[in-house]
Amino acid sequence: MANDYDVIVLGSGPGGYVAAIRCAQLGLKTAIVERENLGGICLNWGCIPTKAMLRSAEIFHYMQHAGDYGLKVAGEIEADLAAIVKRSRGVAKQLNQGVTHLMKKNKITVHMGEGRLTGPTSLTVTSDKGEEQLSAKHVIVATGARARDLPFASTDGKRVWTYRHAMTPTELPAKLLVIGSGAIGIEFASFYNDIGSEVTVVEMLDRIVPVEDADVSTFLEKSLRKQGINIMTGAGVEALKVSESGITATIKDKTGNSAASEFTHVIVAIGIVPNTENIGLEGHVDMERGFIQIDPYGRTKAQGLWAIGDCTPGPWLAHKASHEGVTAAEAIAKELGNTEVHPHPLNRFAIPGCTYCHPQVASVGMTEAKAKEAGYEVKVGNFPFIGNGKAIALGEAEGFIKTIFDAKTGELLGAHMVGAEVTELIQGYTVGKVLETTEAELMQTVFPHPTLSEMMHESVLNAYGRALHF
Repeated sequence: MANDYDVIVLGSGPGGYVAAIRCAQLGLKTAIVERENLGGICLNWGCIPTKAMLRSAEIFHYMQHAGDYGLKVAGEIEADLAAIVKRSRGVAKQLNQGVTHLMKKNKITVHMGEGRLTGPTSLTVTSDKGEEQLSAKHVIVATGARARDLPFASTDGKRVWTYRHAMTPTELPAKLLVIGSGAIGIEFASFYNDIGSEVTVVEMLDRIVPVEDADVSTFLEKSLRKQGINIMTGAGVEALKVSESGITATIKDKTGNSAASEFTHVIVAIGIVPNTENIGLEGHVDMERGFIQIDPYGRTKAQGLWAIGDCTPGPWLAHKASHEGVTAAEAIAKELGNTEVHPHPLNRFAIPGCTYCHPQVASVGMTEAKAKEAGYEVKVGNFPFIGNGKAIALGEAEGFIKTIFDAKTGELLGAHMVGAEVTELIQGYTVGKVLETTEAELMQTVFPHPTLSEMMHESVLNAYGRALHF
């Protein structure tokens, strides 16, 4: 039958389309179902277009500080918000077309429409052309997640925004309130502050970017405050009163006092809700808070039904979804008789996290506190950017790199960075964790000079009292 496949992937985000490609590479007849845009939220409305906007803000920041580099800029420097958005959308469009090309190249059939399971390995696709019935030996659910709304103020796209609205603004917020200081909240706070908005961040917990190491949170908060961002930790928004002209927010601070403040716009960045309702999962999978429960290969409890990405337990990151997609595809191929593939279970302690604010934040593995909670005796190394020649030459001497080792075995437990380009550096430690490296191998590795990566070496050396430049 034309609509009978080896694998159907429901959702074409960074987990779904990568899973489909890997299935096709392994010789499986593969289809993908997508209700909106190939590439999903990450490519069209998340990771990629936000980085394009943050790059514009970064260039604007450097232009404003041209004198620090011995340069002169003639005339007034200003941010053109419409042009920034246009460039960002152009980047997203280019990559969307790239995914379309990859589907054709790998001979993956694309069904555009709303998919709903009619059983563990069958589904109906509804579009403006009507209904299609599809079936497969295996189905991978990769439906992702969406932004969580405040219970007392739904996003309207005018005054109250999610990340999606924040990427296509029609005006620059004069006074912006960002609720939540995870990666999304802090990135938008950094972007809008850089291009001229007055920004306030409210975080319910006692520190910003709360999943990061406490030292990173403290350093980043100090840096963002220095840049002019107002940060309120241990605080909560109790109410929002929205009008045509602006917003009145009632905020309870860490002392328990509540006060009303005026803003022009609000970005709600308080987490995500998995897209697992109304797609026919009932009775087929176990769920916890709406997230599909899976084994380390992506299997659900239903034979032939798999799940990956943001609709499954965290961390909710695009690269984690892509890796899960490859793992699931290879596990499926093995079940279908391919003896050449050897899928590996996902190691959640070797998934890097990146936040693209200014300065950047990146990490992998355990924080110092988590390592101690787990019972490890630790050795901790730190190295500051101010001790690195390349960082000083770049005019980016703000930041540090922290490494955490098991004092008994030398195992690298975690690495945490804040500063310029650390989102590129973190992969070195991620490879180290996958290779189960110890401090000995890292110490014996030759790092090129002059580079920012030398700080990674120095941080390791510092953990064992051997730092050369600190």
